[in-house]
Amino acid sequence: MNEPICFTAIEFVDDPNVVGLKYWYVCPFEEVKEGDRVIAPLGRHNGLQQGVVREVRFELPHNAPYPLYLIKYVKDIVKNEE
Repeated sequence: MNEPICFTAIEFVDDPNVVGLKYWYVCPFEEVKEGDRVIAPLGRHNGLQQGVVREVRFELPHNAPYPLYLIKYVKDIVKNEE
């Protein structure tokens, strides 16, 4: 696999236990951008929570910002109702 993967750093601003921390995820939605709200699993029990994308990177697997065998995936992008 030599194609770049979309990685996103997400902050869960609504969770007082982890606010201020960024977690890396693989994002299957390549149109994602900084500031987007997404749904992603968090914690040992993988409860889905809403977070804010703080950084987007396209990297080859060997340059992943987090070990690929441990990384989780973004489940959805939250659509704005504007």
